[in-house]
Amino acid sequence: MIQAIFREVTPLTKHDCFTVFSRSKESFNFPIHYHDALELNLILNAGGSKRVVGEHEQVITDNELVLVGPNVIHGWMNCQPGFMNISETTIQFHPDLLGDSFLRKNQMRAIKQMLEDSQGGIAFPEQTISRLASRIISLKEKDNFDSIIELISILHDLAVGHYKKLSVKTEAAKRNTNSELIEQIFDFMHNHFRKKITVNDVAAAVNVTPDYLSRFLKMSTGFTFPDNLNEVRIGHVSHMLIETTHSIAEIAYACGFNNLANFNKIFRVKKNCTPGEFRQRHNGNRVLF
Repeated sequence: MIQAIFREVTPLTKHDCFTVFSRSKESFNFPIHYHDALELNLILNAGGSKRVVGEHEQVITDNELVLVGPNVIHGWMNCQPGFMNISETTIQFHPDLLGDSFLRKNQMRAIKQMLEDSQGGIAFPEQTISRLASRIISLKEKDNFDSIIELISILHDLAVGHYKKLSVKTEAAKRNTNSELIEQIFDFMHNHFRKKITVNDVAAAVNVTPDYLSRFLKMSTGFTFPDNLNEVRIGHVSHMLIETTHSIAEIAYACGFNNLANFNKIFRVKKNCTPGEFRQRHNGNRVLF
């Protein structure tokens, strides 16, 4: 199993219902990772690549459609030399988007079961991909309320069909241990990322000692406090690069980076590209609702 696991802070905010990414690439270069959102990932023309979801690994065929629950590690890797013409569409949405009381209604039972099964990751067969790929790809073209209705419709059509469970739920369960403290820590960082934040500030806010907080973050996420704070800031930077026309320097300073050279270095390490390249790559290919 891959040893380095990256905790992604997605650009999806609490004000978004969901987000859609569409991109073309010649290879997979994003590390194995996990995040708080559910993710539906449609990948075309990537046959021979390897998929990792939780404890499950598999070489995939040309067309791939996977739903991954919150905090489940996942990612795709190249297993053969040369460049491919990969098309990838990713939909990310909050675990509480539909609400527990809504999901308990009889008409929502299939979706509720599918979302529960996604805690171990699930893959959909070729016939489902053929039937729903165009709707998933064109979801970003829907507006406002229509987009929500279409997303629910897509989830329903996925839920009433066949799918394969990929992994046991233990991986997500491990990462949900002490989830309340993790949530408090990251809520504080999300609310104060624009300012100078120290480990002492966060520890005081969540009522633990700085030493305990540092050990807890390292144990829970695999990263130090500064690394996690940078992840939060880079997540907000990514959101602003896509959604605003502010200059890169303005965005960096607005997100708590006081040294532009250091910011550019951190961004390149986290995203494997420069801020300018990231903005150009995603311009016009992402929609928030």
